[in-house]
Amino acid sequence: MEKYEQLLISLRQVIRAIDIHSKQLNKKSGLTGPQLMVMTKIAQLDGPMAKQVAQDINLSPATVTSIVDRLEAKELVVRKRSQLDKRKVELYLSENGAVLFQSAPKPLQEHFIKRYQALDSWEQNQLLSSVERIASMMDAEELDAAPVLMVGQIQEEQ
Repeated sequence: MEKYEQLLISLRQVIRAIDIHSKQLNKKSGLTGPQLMVMTKIAQLDGPMAKQVAQDINLSPATVTSIVDRLEAKELVVRKRSQLDKRKVELYLSENGAVLFQSAPKPLQEHFIKRYQALDSWEQNQLLSSVERIASMMDAEELDAAPVLMVGQIQEEQ
């Protein structure tokens, strides 16, 4: 087997693992990976605007707005006009959203991050460099992507 074939198999295994976890997340909580990411950021911040959430999770403001629309339709997130600046709309978890968020499964990346951080610094740098190179070779540097390990669902949110 050629080395490029081994690399492609490994990439497909990673994509498959992410997809399986994403489907399990959706089945257990009714949330997609990106929805959970947005809810996590809203829970962490005090009344953020969609633009701030988008910047923090590295997704476009339009994508985050679409996700918030869906979460609002499910009555998990509420939009409130800022009391200090009426031009701004702040995001909050609803009571139902807070309950669901507390019981939602943890994203796959938490497990990955623990293992990655346990590696020596040189090995972390080597992996980062290699994956960045792969992204470059696939002309993927400019794709809208968040620092989480979720695949299929992100495209459905747009």
